[in-house]
Amino acid sequence: MTYQDIITLYERYKKIYKRDAYKYISKILREAKEIHHRDFLKNPSPQKDHEQSWKPFKGNALERLIDYILKEKIEELGLKIINGKKVDRTKPKNLNIELQAVKRNLSVDFGSFGFHIPDVDLIIYSPSDLRVIAVISSKSSMRERIAQSAYWKIRMKNYSLTKHIKVFLASPDEDGNFTEIKGMNKSRVIVEADLDGAYIMSELPIKESEKIKTFDKFIDDLKKLLK
Repeated sequence: MTYQDIITLYERYKKIYKRDAYKYISKILREAKEIHHRDFLKNPSPQKDHEQSWKPFKGNALERLIDYILKEKIEELGLKIINGKKVDRTKPKNLNIELQAVKRNLSVDFGSFGFHIPDVDLIIYSPSDLRVIAVISSKSSMRERIAQSAYWKIRMKNYSLTKHIKVFLASPDEDGNFTEIKGMNKSRVIVEADLDGAYIMSELPIKESEKIKTFDKFIDDLKKLLK
């Protein structure tokens, strides 16, 4: 099972569900898990069971799917989208000049503890001036990631060079935190109070607000942000 196989699965769903294919990300990941498990049994790891092997793969697969879905539309707006972990974990001298500037423009000053960039999965920036526009965190289950993202939003908001950057979440919401029946739970409260938005990829009806919406509305909101 490779990440390209995940993209192939998504394209298969897209032929059936068209613009609504994003709602079936959880189904795609469940189908991918079965294939991943079969591959794992052919070549098992002595250090890990399948669940330990699947969990990081699933996280990266979701991130790559979101990147794949958004990339073309974001580039049509004159922007770029890149992998946040790659920028964070690569030493500046090993990044090209453009990404060195992006890393610097996303870095938060921790005083004597140095500069650090937020834990994010995707970075959207302008290639013309290398200004970071927004960051996206993605996870199938969002409880821990919501609090983490809120922390970084507060740190960024209190630093002059990063206070303009929007912090978004994108998720299939497998915990069901944002469905119509859940009401005003803790996850929703944190998004409404401390983040810039959450975009949900689910078959279930979502209780929408100005900040919590279905994933298909992300690009339109990004256009408004650019204006």
